Amino acid sequence: MSNLHPIISTLLKRIGLGIISLFFVTLIIFSSVNLLPGDFVESVLGQTRTEESVKIFRKELGLDKPYHIRYVNWLTSAIQGDLGSTFSGRNATYANQPQQSTARSVSSLLKPRLFNTFFLAAMTAIIAIPLSLLLGITAALYRNSIYDRTVNASALTTISMPEFFVAYILIIYLASINQFFPSLSNVTSSTPFFERIYLSVLPALTLTLVTVAHMMRMTRASIINLLSSPYIEMARLKGISKTQVIIKHALPNAWAPIANIIAFNLAYLIVGVVVVEVVFVYPGVGQLMVDSVIKRDIPVVQGCALVFAVTYILLNLIADVISIITNPRLLYPK
Repeated sequence: MSNLHPIISTLLKRIGLGIISLFFVTLIIFSSVNLLPGDFVESVLGQTRTEESVKIFRKELGLDKPYHIRYVNWLTSAIQGDLGSTFSGRNATYANQPQQSTARSVSSLLKPRLFNTFFLAAMTAIIAIPLSLLLGITAALYRNSIYDRTVNASALTTISMPEFFVAYILIIYLASINQFFPSLSNVTSSTPFFERIYLSVLPALTLTLVTVAHMMRMTRASIINLLSSPYIEMARLKGISKTQVIIKHALPNAWAPIANIIAFNLAYLIVGVVVVEVVFVYPGVGQLMVDSVIKRDIPVVQGCALVFAVTYILLNLIADVISIITNPRLLYPK
């Protein structure tokens, strides 16, 4: 890679590290899911199960194969886009009379749920990102003022509260005492667009309050760190106003850390929606994953976890790409 441009070389290294990380993540996912307490076969067959029926049902599900063979088969199929079939849709097999399987594919279960999760994340991001950037930049501009202290105190208060607590507070005040929004977000594929937005307001607001607090503080810290740079001091000595210093001098150099902040919080919106979806019974990937863990539906849990992992790694990779492109030292190599 010595003859490649530094940007291309660095990008290839980042992509390679992302692929390696994803491989280890798949190994952790498969190992962790298979260590879940309980047994799907025994729970389905119940107390009337026999050793023979358990053996036949395990063979039908492919659970009779060694651990490493099941992992290789699952990983190979996942690379090809096949996440397997759900256990919960299969008919239990008794004795030597196997019944026809009615199991659905994991991909068909994930597709509508993934759309719902992405819709909620996009709805939150549209509100949270501009608001957090505005609050972070203005707080840095008016550092140590009453406005800055008020914004910081509000952010710290929000950060200190877990998502489910924020969700229940919003339900009490906006859905129970004042019935502005429904407490349950029962959206379906046939729900009209504006009705979907209305039903998703409370979960989106919950995620917004949490992510704005994080992004605002990290944006503020990045801007303040840049404001102490020598070239900013020189701009101030030239008589340039604070607003112009931040917009023309600080912000162009702050896009790299801000891009990382946004990508990190977008990854959180996709991965960290589990609790919020459960509280509001929102039919997303997080809710599906929790239901599948309760049912011991291993393929669905693995599929959900893999989607979360791929999304998180991909968003962090995009943040790295933006950081590299906006880094003048790589754009103008010696």
